[in-house]
Amino acid sequence: MPATSCVNRTEGPTDWHAIDWKAANRQVRRLRQRIFRATQEQDWDKVQSLQRLMLRSRANALVSVRRVTQTNQGKKTPGVDKLVVKTPAARGKLVAAVRQYQPWRAKPTRRVYIPKANGKKRPLGIPTIADRALQAMVKNALEPSWEAQFEAISYGFRPGRGAHDAIAKIFILASPHRTKKWILDADITGAFDNISHEHLLATIGTFPARELIRQWLKAGYMEEGRTYPTAAGTPQGGVISPLLANIALHGMEEALGVSDNKRGDMRSKRAVVRYADDFVVFCESREDAEAAQGELAAWLTMRGLTLSEEKTRIVHLTDGFDFLGFNVRQYADKRTRTGYKLLIKPSKPAVQAIRKRLRDEWKHLETAPLATVIRRLNPIVRGWANYFRIGVASQTFRTLDFWMYRREVRHVKKKHPNKSQKWVQARYWGQLNENRSDSWVFGNTQKAQAYLLKFAWFNIERHVLVKGRASPDNPMLQAYWWARNKGTTADLTRREIKIAKGQNNMCPVCGESLFNGEERETHHRAMRDQRGPENQDDCLLVHLYCHVQIHSEKQTRLDAKGRPLLL
Repeated sequence: MPATSCVNRTEGPTDWHAIDWKAANRQVRRLRQRIFRATQEQDWDKVQSLQRLMLRSRANALVSVRRVTQTNQGKKTPGVDKLVVKTPAARGKLVAAVRQYQPWRAKPTRRVYIPKANGKKRPLGIPTIADRALQAMVKNALEPSWEAQFEAISYGFRPGRGAHDAIAKIFILASPHRTKKWILDADITGAFDNISHEHLLATIGTFPARELIRQWLKAGYMEEGRTYPTAAGTPQGGVISPLLANIALHGMEEALGVSDNKRGDMRSKRAVVRYADDFVVFCESREDAEAAQGELAAWLTMRGLTLSEEKTRIVHLTDGFDFLGFNVRQYADKRTRTGYKLLIKPSKPAVQAIRKRLRDEWKHLETAPLATVIRRLNPIVRGWANYFRIGVASQTFRTLDFWMYRREVRHVKKKHPNKSQKWVQARYWGQLNENRSDSWVFGNTQKAQAYLLKFAWFNIERHVLVKGRASPDNPMLQAYWWARNKGTTADLTRREIKIAKGQNNMCPVCGESLFNGEERETHHRAMRDQRGPENQDDCLLVHLYCHVQIHSEKQTRLDAKGRPLLL
């Protein structure tokens, strides 16, 4: 069954650099909101009509091709056809290909393996670039309808939600004054690999592109030249796979008898927090936790899934548990009214993992110039600190900074074995960060602002939990999401934060949020030969590929001072 089709007219080739991304994103966003609203009203005929419109939409094809060829991390990873799309002309051809009126034939995925934290390897299935683009189109049609149905406790792989929301919810549920102190820390065995195709397709129902989804599920995978069938599971690596996994696991609240009020507050003897296939259940007694485990096991069996006997355990909050890299535990404290205090800290495995990663980077950078060392390590430090700064991480950050100092000393000693300690200290350590009174900042003392970040510089910031079942597809909550997105500048420099604030955190080219997951770059509006002293007014913060589009158009105009502007 063809899921996409052109209207009955001939279209010329797509000029990638001439696309009006503001209009394309606006059309897709409005269609998603209409699907969401029709689902809330349970007008299923209208839902399917709008989904067909989304599947035929040229704007959807443009946005989807951009996502899989320019935005997603796997944009340079080929499928079994060994093709990647890198040029504007190739992207235009891909848009035409996914909009052809013909039955689509899904190709097998390419099997690759990535290492897991426990030393094992996780299998991934990489679809072809054309299948990925079509999956992105189908996802834009299917996701808004399910966003109107998903439970409030689901936080993984959903727009506007993330791991920090799951931890913020756990912070509320695990507070010492709460009565749910027994935790079912559950783990599903190979969730993505074992989901029942029949149950998933039955749950999706009469979705217009149901046949396409069936093809992707049944396409099989290719490894070492041989093709193997897939009787179950949805391949990790596909654009639509996380959404399908969320659909398969929808209904966990109902299965556990969890209920909530209109504000989203749970009003039952149990509570659950789920991030994709990872979840924890809060119970008031060990016996109830054991009963919940049995109920979930039966519920998962209908979906072709089972709980791992090795990794599923029942613990008390005073013993603690790890979830999404954090350790959640209540500690005895006589100073509090309840006699306990809750601490959510980076887990030991997470700290060991960041040390291993940084250690490997230091080894690879033994002979690299200092600028390369700083450029490689700063994003790692910034990313890890931003993720864990929502918990009780100050002590961990200080410990990691001391560990990094020892790595810095070892690094410079290998580079300058015959230099004195005084010479080395003057060359590599100083008060390089003008915003910090710290004389032991590692970097280039000869060049301002070239220094290595410290974990302790990232102040602890509490994350604000997303409201109830709120979704960005809900047209009634646009003001809420606009205000919420303004607080996502953690990974920017101070200068970039000022620029972003002046733009209302929006990309001036595509009109989308600067924090939609795409890479960002600073664009100078004045031409290089006309540029004066650099200041904030001459700069814009734009998405990486919006920046490419600006320079490809080569359209200039003059500012009030007669200087050429590129935007």
